Amino acid sequence: MVLTQDIDTEILPLVVQFRPVIEMTDDELCEFCQINRDLRIERTAEGAIVIMPPTGSETGGRNFSLTGQLAVWVERDGTGKGFDSNTGFILPNKAMRSPDVSWIKKKRWEAIPHEQRQKFAPICPDFVVELRSQTDSLKVLQKKMQEYLDNGALLCWLIDPIQKKVYIYRPDAEVVCLNNPKTLSGEPILSGFVLDLSKIWD
Repeated sequence: MVLTQDIDTEILPLVVQFRPVIEMTDDELCEFCQINRDLRIERTAEGAIVIMPPTGSETGGRNFSLTGQLAVWVERDGTGKGFDSNTGFILPNKAMRSPDVSWIKKKRWEAIPHEQRQKFAPICPDFVVELRSQTDSLKVLQKKMQEYLDNGALLCWLIDPIQKKVYIYRPDAEVVCLNNPKTLSGEPILSGFVLDLSKIWD
C-alpha cells in the first residue's frame, strides 16, 4: 500500500518580502545568513527571503545516508566537487538555493574566483537532490526542481520517502516518476554513481 501524506502535516516556509523597500545584495544576503545561522534561509528570484523549518531526525538520517553515498563516489571519481545541505548557491535568476545534496563539475567550480567561493558561489550545480520531509509540500519542491533545471542543472532528483517515489528531471525531457525504485543511476552525468535507496525508504 502506498502511504499518502496528510495535508495537515505540511508546513509552508515563512516568506518575508523585502522589495521594494530593501534590495539585498548577494554579499548582504550572505551576511544576513551568517548572523542568523540557526535559520534555514533561501531567497527567491523575486528577492523574497524564505525561512524554512528545521528537518526532523528521521529526515536528517536519510540525508546523512544520501550525502555519504555521494561523498564516497565523489572521492573515487575525482571529476567534480560535492556539497551538503548547508551550502548556498546564487542561481543565474538571482535566487539563492541550498539543495540537500549537490555536485558541480571540477572545471566549472575551479573557474569561480576563490573569493566568491567563500560566500554563496554564483553557479547552479550540475546535479541536485532534494529530499522531501514529512512537512514539505510536494508542489513547492517540484517547483524548486524545475527552477534548478531552468537555471542550468543537468540532472535533478526529487526523492519522496513518504510515497516512495522519485521524480527525475533532465533538460528538454519529460519528468520521470519512479515508484519505489531500489536504486538510482546518475548516468551519464555522474558516471558510475548508483544510489542505494534502501536506507532512504527505511
